[in-house]
Amino acid sequence: MTQAAATMSAQDAKRFDGTTFGLYAATVLLWGVSWIGIRAQLGVVAPEMSVLWRFLLSAVLMWGWVLATGHQVRFPLADHLRFAAVGCCLFSFNFISFYYGGLSVPSGLLSVVFSLASVFNLVLGFVIFRQKVEPRVALGGVIGVAGIGLLFWPEITGAGFNAAALKGLGLCVMGTLFFCSGNMISTVVQRRGAPLLSATAWGMTYGCVVLLTLNVVRGNAFIIEPTMKYIGSLLYLSIGASVLAFMAYLTLLRRLGAARAGYTTVLFPIIALAVSTLLESYQWTALAGIGVVFALVGNVLVLRKPSAK
Repeated sequence: MTQAAATMSAQDAKRFDGTTFGLYAATVLLWGVSWIGIRAQLGVVAPEMSVLWRFLLSAVLMWGWVLATGHQVRFPLADHLRFAAVGCCLFSFNFISFYYGGLSVPSGLLSVVFSLASVFNLVLGFVIFRQKVEPRVALGGVIGVAGIGLLFWPEITGAGFNAAALKGLGLCVMGTLFFCSGNMISTVVQRRGAPLLSATAWGMTYGCVVLLTLNVVRGNAFIIEPTMKYIGSLLYLSIGASVLAFMAYLTLLRRLGAARAGYTTVLFPIIALAVSTLLESYQWTALAGIGVVFALVGNVLVLRKPSAK
């Protein structure tokens, strides 16, 4: 890593300006409502195929953005290996793990597992980059995960756990680890100075190669459900939840570091339930309300600007 990249990283990690909070809010909102699009795609088309269509369209849009803005396209082999690793972790295996894990795990528990990304990022950042573990950030992450647990407690306790459920839970944990590993690799890529647009375009391209291979091996039909619901959800997931949200989130990785950026995963379920309240008449409980308070308190602890020294 160059000295300039190191300096940029150190400065960005402390930046809590309006742009940062705008990126943070956009990530939470865009990913928080993506569950609507995902649910709209379930049924006719195999999950792996839907994820392939999503990132294939996203990759096309990203490459158009890269070429239109004149960003770097050619990179050495070492960078391509990192791009491929990001593609495997962020744009393919993590989604597949959650899709299949979610078949036998309640959505509430799935949300709790994914919210652990805020804690996993903290641990991986320490192990890989030797980043200092701030007690305030660690406490905020734990409080946030506890809040999501309270939010979905009735659903979690009402679910029976058999071998299939435990396997699904393992897949969800694996999906979260893939996501967090992708965060670490993306951090390395950005620190090495690769343009974010170009790196993301290559990452999505390699992710599509993995998804294409998986679909061929499983013998899935290469079809698209010809309905407004499916096509509309595909457009949102490709443009909003992939191109825009991932660009916002990966920028947050540089500005805030993985631990703070990862806290967005704690807030996704709250946005999802807020939308569910409007569209599906979700009934809030006192325990759910306490869970939201916990999650928000954790958010304040994680994002509060460190005291000047």
